[in-house]
Amino acid sequence: MGTAHWLFGDQLGPHFLAPGDGGPGRDTPLVMIEARSVFRRRRFHRAKAHLVLSAMRHRAAELGDRVRYVRADTYREGLREAVGDGEVTVHHPTSRAALALTGSLGNVTVLPARGFLVPQEDFRAWAEARSTDTLRQEDFYRWVRQGHDLLMDGDRPAGGRWNCDHDNREPPPRDARTLDVPGPYRPREDAIDEEVRRDLDRWERDGDVAFVGRDGPRRFPASRREALAALRRFLAHRLTAFGPYEDAVLTHDPVMSHSLLSSSLNLGLLDPAECVERAEAAWRAGEAPLNSVEGFIRQIAGWREYVWQLYWHFGADYRRRNALRHHAPLPGWFVELDADAVTAHCLATVLRQVRDTGWTHHIPRLMILGSYALQRGWDPAEVTDWFHRSFVDGYDWVMLPNVVGMSQYADGGLMTTKPYTSGGAYLHRMSDLCGPCAYRPTERVGEHACPYTAGYWAFLDRHRARLEGNGRMRRAVRGLDRLADLAELLREEERRGDGPP
Repeated sequence: MGTAHWLFGDQLGPHFLAPGDGGPGRDTPLVMIEARSVFRRRRFHRAKAHLVLSAMRHRAAELGDRVRYVRADTYREGLREAVGDGEVTVHHPTSRAALALTGSLGNVTVLPARGFLVPQEDFRAWAEARSTDTLRQEDFYRWVRQGHDLLMDGDRPAGGRWNCDHDNREPPPRDARTLDVPGPYRPREDAIDEEVRRDLDRWERDGDVAFVGRDGPRRFPASRREALAALRRFLAHRLTAFGPYEDAVLTHDPVMSHSLLSSSLNLGLLDPAECVERAEAAWRAGEAPLNSVEGFIRQIAGWREYVWQLYWHFGADYRRRNALRHHAPLPGWFVELDADAVTAHCLATVLRQVRDTGWTHHIPRLMILGSYALQRGWDPAEVTDWFHRSFVDGYDWVMLPNVVGMSQYADGGLMTTKPYTSGGAYLHRMSDLCGPCAYRPTERVGEHACPYTAGYWAFLDRHRARLEGNGRMRRAVRGLDRLADLAELLREEERRGDGPP
């Protein structure tokens, strides 16, 4: 056959087949490869493996005879089976490993990336006009807003503010078990899902692959039709409440008013442009408040886009950054998502959510899972791999900057201005998680000492020399001098070791 076009498993939407930049024409034959080796290299969450395979097979079913769908041991073997030595094009892959693979094959031409708002060459030009330590997300976000005319009134931000964070930090409603909003879109499984589950069961029985976590029923879209339905439901019924409570956490409501669209975006089922444009249209039609719309657009046009660009900008060595010299291995209870072994209610609740669904929203990821890892000095490369494997929306480009830079401060401040960690007081203010807990957020030592409160002060003490020079951390570090029980706290933290809190 003539030149074929290869679709990776995260390039599943129609925008990856649209004309332009040398991409496939209407009659170009397509290739998709399901490589078993991907699931051998990492012990992925079972729900993630199910979602990815279901989405790929749904897309192949939609494309019909136009696509050659190959199930092989490796991508290299699959491509050889599909096209032999024939020429192939592919849009820029989303990981360095996949890009290196395409570059090594000899018959593959890599086209510009799709699925993002900003071309990589435009970001490079923007970054080169700044010093390395000033590539801050807020500056980037404003530049994207201006360049794409998002929430703009002429040359000014809509409503006169670039940032509605002040309105988007509300704690959960008092005494509420759940947020009073309609639930998110839920897909219905079909014959393809049944086939995927049978295959995963067989691979596990044969000892070919191993997974962590639980699978089923599928909670996230696996097709373009389902992803659009999820987007429509969010915009019509859930966007209004998103902004105020986007940082809040409720034990019995893990999804709150979050969109649950990250996996659809990262599979390529949705284009970020359509998501932000539809959200802005909802605000201009008077159907959603500005603070919620701005918060949602910031997540996509600001943070998601920023993370994608920094993944490539910071270079291949970024994954080995370890500015705080944290080398402790992840304990087995964490790796296995053993929520039942954990006493601390917040951590047990969130681990249970990850175990059962492969998802939890950004505050539990950052301030419960990531903060605990940072306080205990776990190896940031291992933490990054854990997030990559354990979350349905986790990919190398997603997790590397988010974990190494944002969560674990392992880049020493290239991406953020301070470490993101806290004591129990923050969790008590922003959630209902502390109420039923055996530990008390105000106690640092003793039987009821909160592991986050104790861990916070132990972290500050361990890194006092580095952090006291950080303007945003200086006051907190000086607070160590007021702790009469610091020595006792440190002894208790040492005795705690890597056992479940």
